Amino acid sequence: MRASRYYAPTLREAPAEADLPSHKLLLRGGFIRPLAAGVFSWMPLGLRVLKNIEAIIREEMDGAGAVEVHLPVLAPRELWERSGRWDTFEPTPFRTKDRAGRFFCMGPTHEEVMTDLVAGDLHSYRDLPVTLYQIQVKFRDEMRPRGGLLRVKEFVMKDAYSFDVDAAGLDASYDAQYEAYLRIFRRLGIEVLVVKADAGSMGGSDTREFMALTEAGEDTVFMCDRCEYAANAECATVPAVAPVKHRNTAGDPELVETPGMKTVEEVCEFLQTTPDHLAKTLLLNADGKMVAAMVRGDRELNEFKLKNLLGAETLRMATPEEVVATTGAAVGFSGPVHLDDTVRIIADHEINAMRDFVVGANRDDAHFVGVDVDVDFTVEQFADIREAVVCDPCPECEDGRLTTRRGIEMGHVFKLGTKYSEALGAVFLGEDGQQRPAVMGCYGFGVSRAVAAVVETHHDDNGIVWPLELAPFQVCVLSLDPNVHDLTAIVDGLETELEQVGYSVMVDDRDERPGVKFKDADLIGYPVQVVVGKRTAQSGTVEVRRRRDKEERVVPVAEVAAAVRELAEGA
Repeated sequence: MRASRYYAPTLREAPAEADLPSHKLLLRGGFIRPLAAGVFSWMPLGLRVLKNIEAIIREEMDGAGAVEVHLPVLAPRELWERSGRWDTFEPTPFRTKDRAGRFFCMGPTHEEVMTDLVAGDLHSYRDLPVTLYQIQVKFRDEMRPRGGLLRVKEFVMKDAYSFDVDAAGLDASYDAQYEAYLRIFRRLGIEVLVVKADAGSMGGSDTREFMALTEAGEDTVFMCDRCEYAANAECATVPAVAPVKHRNTAGDPELVETPGMKTVEEVCEFLQTTPDHLAKTLLLNADGKMVAAMVRGDRELNEFKLKNLLGAETLRMATPEEVVATTGAAVGFSGPVHLDDTVRIIADHEINAMRDFVVGANRDDAHFVGVDVDVDFTVEQFADIREAVVCDPCPECEDGRLTTRRGIEMGHVFKLGTKYSEALGAVFLGEDGQQRPAVMGCYGFGVSRAVAAVVETHHDDNGIVWPLELAPFQVCVLSLDPNVHDLTAIVDGLETELEQVGYSVMVDDRDERPGVKFKDADLIGYPVQVVVGKRTAQSGTVEVRRRRDKEERVVPVAEVAAAVRELAEGA
């Protein structure tokens, strides 16, 4: 390929809105261009990288026994209503309707469509197991797209779905996908940490995320400093603490006026106490019913944990109007004492270890002090419902403490069970003649996100450093004097020879200064550079450079292919 005839415009500076290295470099290198917030066009160089990643994924998926299909982007509303996700999936899918008024969503994921496909052809246990996958564009209406390709409204995803006779079969399919993911990441050159995760809108159990650890990541990963425990912030577990043995039974709690004091900081300063002596009572709407969740004043409620504990389909913070209707007071003054007994009180374990603490009084501008659990109010259930923090005890070993890292979620695997097969009729006759639903697994991989993740972990001050298997072109022949006939003949010969031995080659034959060509070659990140210029004309030798570590060799023209092969092995 000749650069003079290729569409690869580079930028000297990244746009101001680009904040992460991957975003800046992919824009500057001419890999992507923004169209709207969270929507990008793939330029020729970027598309080649994307296709290289897709090829790796296909090889590993096929090797793991999965079969590729391609499903529609548009999914009818009726299908999503049968699974119960039309109104509950987050982030909200893009929706449209045809001229007949029939509603569709633009697939953010394809559990419904894939299950419906298999249901139409599934009859007997002999038809299973089967694992189908696709690599396809997905759409999610993200409220705050950020980080270039890391969080967008339109993206490329590999999603696979396994269908098995029983749980043992699901375990085997799950393990095959899990191992395939590890192989994919090794080939991509991305170091990942596998963490426990929340299933979110997908549902299911045994959920694991594959996290690329980088400060550019938007996810927080909790890890033990002693053992191998790792989980994302949504489901990092906090061990229970011992409850207080002796409560204050001397009298009723004291009602104290706290005019205008709504926040924890304001109340604590006014009452001359500290946040660990105050309990926040947060009202939430769980499937239409009010729930009060209590956490210590210096902690934050983990809504994912609470939702899972309640087994709720939907969970949201109560509106100000709902708070007033439930407690009689404005937001900021809710508390468990004298709370309507139809409201379930769920408290974090730490509340059971407190005594003589402060709570809202369910009255505007007032709080109770000297409150105790089981004396002044009753908790329906104590549970781990708060967010983990650094230095919390490890839930899996005796002496460990939790630390944090930032990460990019690259892949997610779930055991779905029979949630979708039951709802969408993916049933079969077992060996015993009884009808039963297929047992499903789901396996997602962020293909376009992987492009950004590779750049985040493979770049330097000069540009991108692509691993050989991912690079848009593996070798760049820099023709520094493209108008010199003898040198042009050498360039042509090297291009042909290198392509014949299996390398993808870009020849930079543009009418540009050598400095521009060198800068663009480093910016774009070709793993190996071959420089044909004055040295070649004078001595018949060529410079061969490796992008990753700047190793250089000067070799005769006849030895270029061998030098490229040796340097490429370490690229």
